[in-house]
Amino acid sequence: MTTITVCTTCRRPELHEAAEGPPCGEAFLGHVADAAPPGVSVRGVACLMGCGHGCNVAISAQGKLAYVLGRFEGDAEDAAALVGYAALHAQSASGQVPFREWPAGVKGHFVARIPPLPDEG
Repeated sequence: MTTITVCTTCRRPELHEAAEGPPCGEAFLGHVADAAPPGVSVRGVACLMGCGHGCNVAISAQGKLAYVLGRFEGDAEDAAALVGYAALHAQSASGQVPFREWPAGVKGHFVARIPPLPDEG
């Protein structure tokens, strides 16, 4: 199962220094959870250590490429694009999704691609 991990402590860069109000990541987690299709799980975690790239998320699944994305506003539109990409990740045997299939809302938001860990044994 593909999992979207949303940083709940993220603040967009322009709000990073002002610690007023709840972090943008908390609201983003709610939007992502509301938009997630079957087969995609969503969880929140405090700090993905990408403060310069907030709002941040990771998309991962056992045995597949994992991705870190950032620079989201954290609104419902971003969440829809993100879960659209995650659904494609879930359908892919390797986790790789052809660029031509990416939702427009995730283009320009990729921060890192992480290879899967080798099978133990």
